[in-house]
Amino acid sequence: MSSTNWRTSSYSAENGTCVAVRFPEAGPVAVRDSKNPTGPSLAFPASAWAAFLSAR
Repeated sequence: MSSTNWRTSSYSAENGTCVAVRFPEAGPVAVRDSKNPTGPSLAFPASAWAAFLSAR
């Protein structure tokens, strides 16, 4: 997955406990640990991401 267009969550802590999210124009929403940008990421369909956000 490309390293461009990743955004750190506004809910991430100042102590480095961060989640980064990538919203591509097409395809799944990706989530990763921002401390490990070359590590794995999780991919979710846009509809699943929207359901996750609405449940908070």
